[in-house]
Amino acid sequence: MHRRNFMKILGGGVILAAGGGAGFAMTRTPAEALAPWDAAGAGIYTEPRMQALAYAILAPNPHNRQPWQVELKGEDTVILSVDLDRLLPHTDPFNRQITIGLGCFLELMTMAAAETGHRIDLELFPQGADPDRLTSAPVAVARFIADPAIRPDPLFAHVMARRSNKEAFDMTRAVPDSALQAVLGSARHGGALGGTNDPDEVAGLRDLTAEAMQIEIDTPRTYKESVDLFRIGKAEINANPDGIDFSGPLYETLALVGQFDRELALDRSSSAFRQGEAAIIGNIRAAMAHVWMVTPGNTRSEQIAAGRDWLRVNLAATARGLDFHPLSQALQEYPEMDPVNHKVQSLLASSGGTVQMLARLGYGPQISVSPRWPVEAKLIRV
Repeated sequence: MHRRNFMKILGGGVILAAGGGAGFAMTRTPAEALAPWDAAGAGIYTEPRMQALAYAILAPNPHNRQPWQVELKGEDTVILSVDLDRLLPHTDPFNRQITIGLGCFLELMTMAAAETGHRIDLELFPQGADPDRLTSAPVAVARFIADPAIRPDPLFAHVMARRSNKEAFDMTRAVPDSALQAVLGSARHGGALGGTNDPDEVAGLRDLTAEAMQIEIDTPRTYKESVDLFRIGKAEINANPDGIDFSGPLYETLALVGQFDRELALDRSSSAFRQGEAAIIGNIRAAMAHVWMVTPGNTRSEQIAAGRDWLRVNLAATARGLDFHPLSQALQEYPEMDPVNHKVQSLLASSGGTVQMLARLGYGPQISVSPRWPVEAKLIRV
């Protein structure tokens, strides 16, 4: 970093420390992009489907692509399909991860519907499913049915606190056995959960997941796929509340003085690249436990079920005060990742099946919610 630019940033830091920081930080918050989180719990929607969808759009999903689009049909039906412009062709060439994200959406919609006394009858892929790619055909048809016997799901209480925390975890705080076991007992849709907080096993998975991230960074097309989705600063995030967001005074200042943008992030000789790479790998190596999910096969329906259970895992971790960071890189299906993927599959699914998801657990810093498109932006008008 050039001395002049460093001094600009240093000067800004002095101003922030002197008391102007809070005001500056507040002005840099992308409030429009975060508003859907407030809307979900504000009672804005009275129609049961819209109430449930307002929560469903908050579901975790790969690269925050929010690939769902929905059609309201008749008085009681939601048709879910995928927005084909929101796929990840390089890191997710068979759309497996996107499908899992759609499963997360369906589970959260189901949980939210139960809060208003509705059960949901789901029909998955009514026109059939292509194992090689998602199409414009419906992913699911969901019928909302008023049911006095339905009971709220206890995990729903933790929806608004759920985060995907990509920061470094506290390496002095172990994950207790009781918390890990609670997380491993949360699945109900057929996914087999495994996990470990054993230091030697965690160290081995740190190495594998760090190696996988390094491969993704070192493979130009897969790394660029992520960088193209960078949203830097308030204006970009509000305009496109999806992708990988960089908000707050630090990133705004770095962008202002020309020390952080997409071009620099792609420049392997730049300080932005080197510092970003070190931070990402370092955070992955701060895992204090790992959890993973295995399905018997790898059909589209099993991927949806994996997503439904993966949301539950995330909420169960939140309920126990644990931070949660999905590590999908090691499971990606492109040639450069094959050696690591094979190692992970052999290690975590030694009796057969497919490892669908892997995450690290621990105790990290408090972070904000991720940006979201409003539910109205995801409605298909017919």
